[in-house]
Formats: sequence, C-alpha cells, structure tokens
Amino acid sequence: KGADPQRTAFLLRKQWTLYSVTPLYRFSYAHLRDYARLLSACIAAEKQKGLAVEIGVELDVKVAVSSLPELKGSDQDQAAILVQLSSRSRASPKNSEEKLLWSGCFCCVSGENPAEKEPEDFTCLPLFLANGAESYTALVGSWFQKTFDCCFCRLAISPFNLSWMAAMWTGCKGDKTTCALELLFSVPCLPQPLDISYAVHPEDAKALWDTIQKTPGEVTQEEVDVFMDCLYSHFHRHFKIHLSATKLVKVSTAIASAHCEGIIKFLQSQYLTEVLMLLTELAIVHIQ
Repeated sequence: KGADPQRTAFLLRKQWTLYSVTPLYRFSYAHLRDYARLLSACIAAEKQKGLAVEIGVELDVKVAVSSLPELKGSDQDQAAILVQLSSRSRASPKNSEEKLLWSGCFCCVSGENPAEKEPEDFTCLPLFLANGAESYTALVGSWFQKTFDCCFCRLAISPFNLSWMAAMWTGCKGDKTTCALELLFSVPCLPQPLDISYAVHPEDAKALWDTIQKTPGEVTQEEVDVFMDCLYSHFHRHFKIHLSATKLVKVSTAIASAHCEGIIKFLQSQYLTEVLMLLTELAIVHIQ
C-alpha cells in the first residue's frame, strides 16, 4: 500500500538525517496540540538563553505537531508524527507567509507490528528523520527525550546495507527520468582523503541485475554479492583499481540516495513506503 503522494510530498527531494529512537513512554495521539504548545514554550525558553536563534532576527517560532496516518507499511503500524517549526519575523505583518525552519518525522513503516513486543504504555516509532538546522534537531530531540523517556541515536548506514540498497533500487522500475546508478567510495589509509565516484548507466545496471536476480521481487545476499562483484570487476578491468579494498560511502539511484553517515534523499513517491520500510528495519535492529 503506497503512501498518499499529496500528504507525503514534503519528504521528497530533501536531505534527511536519520536517527533511531527507543519507544516513547506514555505518548498519546490525543495530546498532539498540548505537545506543540509545550515544545513551543521550551524553544522560547532556550531562545531567552540566546540559543537556537538566527542572528539579528527576532523570530517567533511556531510549532505544529500532527499525525500522518498515511505513512504506514500496514494497518498494525503506528501513525507517523510530523513536527514542524516555522517562523515569522516580528517585524513582518501578521498575515505574511510563514517560513518553514525545520521538519522532523517519527515513523514506523514496518509491515509487521514491533509494538506487540512493547508494554502497552509505549509507542513504537523507531525511525526519526530530521531536515533543518542541527540546533533545532538537538532542541526537539532533548524535549522528546525528557518528556517521553526515550533515547535518540544517529543511524549510520553500513557499506553492507548500502550495497543492498544499490541492488534493490536498481531492480525497481523507475519513471521516465533515467538516473545513473552512482556509487561513491572512500579510499582508506591515505594522508589526504580520496573518493572514487563510479557511475553506471541505469539500463546497463538494470540489465546486469536482471541476469542475476532469480526470483522477481525477492533479493538474496548471494545476488547482492554477485551484483557488486560484477561492478567491481568491470571497474578493475578499466582502471586497475580494486574497489573491494575501499569503503562504499554513498549510493545514488532514481529511487533514492543514501550516505553512510545516515543521510537519505527520497526521489520517487511510489517507492517511499519500501524505502521507509528498509530504514525502519535498520532503526529497529539499531535499537536492539
């Protein structure tokens, strides 16, 4: 079941930083307005101390907390929670446009119910996405941690998981705008940092994957390994460089791009649910 493109369009083509979050204690969907008010007061108090302020601009930060039931893998999943901070400078007229400063989204797009394992006072939303200044992420994160006794942790993506993403997303049928499969590698143990960028024409990458994948819709570890080995040997034939000795740090495809530091960009709404499912799975494993 795909997410509603209208309601989830805000996720597309932005850079999101990934976090894993332990279950929220005594969180209630009935009190979202109260949470917005309390978080707003917390941000105002921090600003009094001179923190999280854009220099020289008197800003009123407005907080909105809403639920996004569209962002689910199945009916068992908890509805996603969207937190948005917007601003209007005090000098501007009351009806002027508000500027979105920061967005954060808690979600659980898992297709199965991880909450079954949780005691009933806990709400399981293991994946958190943040877009905007880190100072706001820290403020919002610490408020949630204090209020719901949870813990935020940056969610890195291992080279192993990046290679899975490269294979799976190459296998997806993209839209008309073909986008090369791009892999970025970092070369270790050098005095100066060196990156190697490797781009493969989307049709060539897809043709290679189609010769490897045995069951459409299913991906095995062996298939991912063969796919990456073929790409590595092709590169070695041309440039005499063993990519297996480097570290895969970024994967870009028509579906999404992902960086090992836990940064993701969603590029197609029709695959949003699948990508979020994979990220939710990584977040759950990370918490455990």
